[in-house]
Amino acid sequence: MRFGHLLVCSLFIFFVLYAPQPLLSLFAEQFSISPATAGSLMTATMLPLAIAPLVYGLLLAKRNPLTILRYAMLVLAVTCVAFAYAPSFELLLLLRFLQGLTLPAALTAMTTYIGSTYQADSLQKNMTFYIGSTIAGGYFGRVLAAIFADLWTWQSFYFVIAAGLISFALSIPRNQTAIVNSTLSPLNYLKQLANAAVLKLYGAVFCMFFCFAALLNYLPFILQDTFLITNTRDIGLVYSGYLIGALASIATPWLLKKSISPWHLLSAIFAFYSTTLVFLMSSQLVIFLLAFTGFCGAMFIIHSTAAPLVNKISSAPPSVTNGAYVSFYYSGGALGSFVPGLVYQQLGHIAFMASLLLVCICGLILVSSAYLAGKKTTLG
Repeated sequence: MRFGHLLVCSLFIFFVLYAPQPLLSLFAEQFSISPATAGSLMTATMLPLAIAPLVYGLLLAKRNPLTILRYAMLVLAVTCVAFAYAPSFELLLLLRFLQGLTLPAALTAMTTYIGSTYQADSLQKNMTFYIGSTIAGGYFGRVLAAIFADLWTWQSFYFVIAAGLISFALSIPRNQTAIVNSTLSPLNYLKQLANAAVLKLYGAVFCMFFCFAALLNYLPFILQDTFLITNTRDIGLVYSGYLIGALASIATPWLLKKSISPWHLLSAIFAFYSTTLVFLMSSQLVIFLLAFTGFCGAMFIIHSTAAPLVNKISSAPPSVTNGAYVSFYYSGGALGSFVPGLVYQQLGHIAFMASLLLVCICGLILVSSAYLAGKKTTLG
């Protein structure tokens, strides 16, 4: 499979995951529900994303990830069409849950294919490009969903997503083999993850995405309540700060070369990540947007550094290592997409950001302790 083809598949898969996010305030108004309830559209997808990837990682250790990817994309296409026609919020939630059961198969298949096909510098480079494609998918999924909703209907973008998923799924090579591992039992695979540095890195990734999912989930409500921005197209364009993350993630290999070790880079970026949350408490729109841009860039540098690093220090097969990574990543997203919303509803914008800052500091502590635990297993 050509790597460029994989990146385009990733783009459309992330359209599915993030397209509802800029529309949450629209759904809240349309179905007469609270912000936290509307945010549950993201929680419904991230909950299974938090649990299923490890199971899929064990499954993919013995199966061709490209076959899994093809069928997962076809299932996602069907759910997108059904989502566009859903008459009630409850049915939207059910469909998002089904998407959450399917998405980890696709995500784990892609990272497994990369982890088992490339090594050393090629692994870092291609994992960085893959993460760049997820950033682009998240950005354009949000922005295009908002623009389509403003110019036509929100449903129209889902038809575009479905068509793209079907086209690129059917063009995945059927006769290509991939590296699979069938020599160990699932229990032995899991035992290989019992490494202090690996587990602490997973915990830091949990904290990182908890904060990110929370801010991006409730961004439409913050823009509406604090800055009086209500148009879906304007809300979508605010997500442009997110696109800076793509440029930041591409710079990750260069930053790694300038750093003493990946652990030192992660610690520095986590500290910066925490600082942006302080500035995001501002009620000045310009300061908020600049801090939002820095926040997004920091998150994707952390992600671009942690994903290949965990592949290097873990002794488990790539499918299990990446399945666990995706599980921790979206566990943070599942909690972040709902729990901080309760804080926001009860205490407002500043308390919301303060709660995220506490979680982010926990991530910084975990990275620092992971570095100490990982000294004997990495060059850093």
